[in-house]
Amino acid sequence: MQHNAWVRFLEKGTRPTQRKVPTNPVQRRVQELVRFTQQLQRVHPNVLAKALSRGILHQDKDIVVINKPYGLPVHGGPGVRLCISEVLPILAKVLHGHKAEPLHLCHRLDKETTGVMVLAWEKEVAHQIQELFRTRQVAKKYWAVTVRVPVPSAGVVDIPIIEKEVQGQQQHHKMTLSPSYRMDRGKVVRVRASQNARVAVTQYQVLSSTVSSALVELQPVTGIKHQLRVHLSFGLDCPVLGDHKYSAWNKLAPQKLPAGTLKRLGLEQSKARYIPLHLHARQLTLPPLGFRKEELQLVCRLPHFFVHSLRRLGLEMPDQDENGHNETRPLEAQ
Repeated sequence: MQHNAWVRFLEKGTRPTQRKVPTNPVQRRVQELVRFTQQLQRVHPNVLAKALSRGILHQDKDIVVINKPYGLPVHGGPGVRLCISEVLPILAKVLHGHKAEPLHLCHRLDKETTGVMVLAWEKEVAHQIQELFRTRQVAKKYWAVTVRVPVPSAGVVDIPIIEKEVQGQQQHHKMTLSPSYRMDRGKVVRVRASQNARVAVTQYQVLSSTVSSALVELQPVTGIKHQLRVHLSFGLDCPVLGDHKYSAWNKLAPQKLPAGTLKRLGLEQSKARYIPLHLHARQLTLPPLGFRKEELQLVCRLPHFFVHSLRRLGLEMPDQDENGHNETRPLEAQ
C-alpha cells in the first residue's frame, strides 16, 4: 500500500491537528522517519486488516501471502498494541466473508523486518508449510542495506550462533557468534563447541555498493533467531542500517554511523535512533504443495523508507527477472 494511504489510515479517528512542517531539513527528515516507524501503531485492527488485504501478493485456496509492514509484530506481548495474529480472523472475513475461519501463521518475521509472509486457510496446510521451513525446503532471499561493504563481495558465513547475557549498565540478552576456532599466539586453535550453540549458515552477495554502504542479498540456509543481523554485524563487520541492537555488543544504543552516511541520509548522529531496520524479506520460493504441482515464487516490493534510503545513499536497485536473477539499474526519481 502506498505511504499516503497508510498516513490516511493512521489519522482516521484521531482529532484533527495542524501539522507544522519543520523548516530545518534534519527535523523534516526525522519527522518523516517517525511517520514511517509509527504509522501502524495506532490504527484499528479492522483498518489494518483491510490495508493488508489491499497489499496481498498471492492468494489461492490453500494460502494467502501478505506484505508484512514495518514495526508490526507477529505475536502479542508486553507493550504490543497490535500484531499480525490479532488481525488474522478479521483478514479472513475481509477476504472470504463473515463465516470465514481465521487464517493461520506459517512462519514468522521479526517486528522490524518487512516483506513476504505466508498464511494458510487450514491448520493442516499451515503445519505442512511450517515443516517445509523447518526442513529447509523453502528458498529465502532477503535484502539489507549495510553500514560498510562486506569483503569479499560474495561468500558464505558459516559460524554457529548462541544467545548470551550482556553484562553492563543495561543487562540484556543478545544472539552472538560462537565460532569453532580462535587465534592463540598466531595459530588457529579449535574451540570446544558449546552445547547451546546452533549451526548458522548465510550465503550473501553485494548487489550494489558505495564507499561506505551496500545493498546486500542474503540467503539464509538455516533459520536461527536474528541470524542475518548477527552474521552481518559480528561476522562481516557490516551491520544492517538501523540495527540499534546488533551494531555493538556491549550496549543498547542508537547505531553510530559515519559522518558521510549521516550526511547522505540527511540526519545528525543524535537523530540516528529514528532510522528503521533496513532488512526486507524479498523473496520466498515454496515447493509444490496440495493442488499446486509447480513451485511458487513470491517476490515483495521494498517499503517506501527502504527505497528512499537507497536513493539517498546512491545505491542502485536491481531488477529481477521471472527466475529471481538480479540486474542492477539506477533508481529513478519518483
